[in-house]
Amino acid sequence: MSSSNFIDYVKFCSRSGAGGAGSVHFRREKHVPKGGPDGGNGGRGGHIILKGNTQLWTLLHLKYQKHVIAGNGKPGEGGRRSGAQGEDIILEVPLGTVVKDFESGKKLFEITGDGEEVILTEGGRGGLGNENFKTATNQTPRFAQPGEAGKEEWIVLELKLLADVGLVGFPNAGKSTLLSVLSAAKPEIADYPFTTLTPNLGVVSYRDYKSFVMADIPGIIEGAAEGKGLGIRFLRHIERNSLLLFLIPADAKDIIKEYQILLGELKKYNPELLDKDRILAISKSDLLDEELMSEMKEELPVELPHVFISAVTQTGLVELKDLLWKHLNK
Repeated sequence: MSSSNFIDYVKFCSRSGAGGAGSVHFRREKHVPKGGPDGGNGGRGGHIILKGNTQLWTLLHLKYQKHVIAGNGKPGEGGRRSGAQGEDIILEVPLGTVVKDFESGKKLFEITGDGEEVILTEGGRGGLGNENFKTATNQTPRFAQPGEAGKEEWIVLELKLLADVGLVGFPNAGKSTLLSVLSAAKPEIADYPFTTLTPNLGVVSYRDYKSFVMADIPGIIEGAAEGKGLGIRFLRHIERNSLLLFLIPADAKDIIKEYQILLGELKKYNPELLDKDRILAISKSDLLDEELMSEMKEELPVELPHVFISAVTQTGLVELKDLLWKHLNK
């Protein structure tokens, strides 16, 4: 397993529904002296189904579901009435979710498409009613099939994705603080082996149980592309992020200049990095008054979406999450 992939991991017991039993029943009608068999079939048990959803970025919403149980099928009835099917359970998962059998570790399948549905644990078949067993020699079968039992299996879901948002900034920009504040609601910060310094990954909770992954990557320094400091090992990491969040503190001598230096490093390393969406967050903005803030806004590039934030006073954080979510889902 490559250490360059962030694995979000969930293990649960998946239990499908049992099929309903077939019915043993004979027609009882005044005008039919010898009513034949008319027992209906049992309904099939509920499936456990996985469904891909591009709006999901992590497996956080399944973290606390230890048992997922589908409904049982209903038994058949007389009059050839079939029993109702057991209720299916549909679990929505992010694209890139790998499904494995826990016991054997064998990979079963991977969900890659939005709306793609795969039956994970199949419900038991419903039993056939006695009507199905009528033959020329046995006109009144007094038996029906029982329903098939549901299946129970331990399943592992692994999500292989790198952070959706990469934090880019100099060491003093307050990246770790921002990450700890944003993901404090669900402090899912994983250590991430990366040379000597460990970038942190945080799962940032968003509205309606949505979430996305943000990586705080060790500070970039001028000259990184030539291999100073963490250099290239750090930059290689950013290539997989889908959105870059530049974090520059409000007390920087020259915000535009810092931004240009950071961009320059990315460009020297790999010009394609500049094709990624970029957002600028000006941190420590509790140090600014309204007047200073509007002066700064004047100087910022028009095409660069920006937001003033403060991890200390928590200002601008909701606005920042909204902006990130909007860009991740363009």
